[in-house]
Amino acid sequence: MIYSDALLSSNREYIDENAAILEAAKANISDTAFVNLRDYGKDFFYDMKYATEDNFLKTKVYDCAECYLRFKTVKALIKANQAFLKLGYKIKVYDCYRPLDVQKKMWAITPNPTYVADPAKGSIHNRGGAVDITLTDYSGNELDMGTGFDHFGPEAAHDYKNISAEAATNRKILKEIMLKNGFRSFASEWWHYNLMSASTLPVSNFTWDCKN
Repeated sequence: MIYSDALLSSNREYIDENAAILEAAKANISDTAFVNLRDYGKDFFYDMKYATEDNFLKTKVYDCAECYLRFKTVKALIKANQAFLKLGYKIKVYDCYRPLDVQKKMWAITPNPTYVADPAKGSIHNRGGAVDITLTDYSGNELDMGTGFDHFGPEAAHDYKNISAEAATNRKILKEIMLKNGFRSFASEWWHYNLMSASTLPVSNFTWDCKN
């Protein structure tokens, strides 16, 4: 497969991303500050599930589809996406920072710590250090991962064997590159990744402003 035009475009976007990160450093933006991924990462696809009714809650719980994360999470995610782009893929983002009040709604519906973090302790999502993602090709077509997002069953687990060879390979690629770029996987959900250093961050409940 030939991706020369897409790679050229991506290289330009990387320059923009790195310039934005350098400007943030000059402005003394803390690694623990919440920032919008769109302001730094130009080469992602988005399908922010909780800003729609297409999620296990069956209701919209975000006022608008924005991906806020701690700045250090953003930097690590951009590095991972750069590695994926070299292979012909892009990250599609399903969920990022999640206010604690939303976590409480999820727990009320699915009080199972295998799939939903207990809000009494807080999720890494509530700390701005977790992302729910998948991979696409350059046109935005999702790769086969064996299940859809938020599939609460054994089929979504990393060690589940009864999936196609293609899905198993895609999960492996996603996991290997994310781990190489500072993230940890979550055993029961192939789409969920935590930044390694995020567990010590404080739980937050802020909600972002919607521009539109």
